[in-house]
Amino acid sequence: AVVSTQSTGGAVDLANAVVEVCQRRPSFQFLYKLEQPLVDKMNIIVRKIYGGEGVEISEEVMAKITNLEKQGYGNLPICMAKTHLSLSCDVSKKGVPTGFTVPVKDVVLSAGAGFIYPLAGTISTMPGLPTRPAYYGIDVDTETGQITGLF
Repeated sequence: AVVSTQSTGGAVDLANAVVEVCQRRPSFQFLYKLEQPLVDKMNIIVRKIYGGEGVEISEEVMAKITNLEKQGYGNLPICMAKTHLSLSCDVSKKGVPTGFTVPVKDVVLSAGAGFIYPLAGTISTMPGLPTRPAYYGIDVDTETGQITGLF
């Protein structure tokens, strides 16, 4: 509907439709049961979303996963962190590749946010930002044009 000064009929119909949808019972559900082991959840995501065979996990990462589960975090949902350039972790595999596995290089707990994110392939996360932004220390001398405070 287009809202205009001539008529509000379309906007009212749209608003009523939005209210109706919002009053419905949500039907969201995870692909997996939250009670399943973390590795099973990762495998389900790789199989059902990416079309792969499953995950590859080193002993070191498996030890971290086991520790997270022992600490009571095993029932948290999974949010996979991997490249957006391919369904696999190999950016050269375009389209809908099959027969691949996803290497999990690390797992990170976001306890406050309530999820665990496995780092797949060569993905890297953004560094945290400092409390005081660096631009506070940058200045330009208006007489000389000299910039100070850059790294």
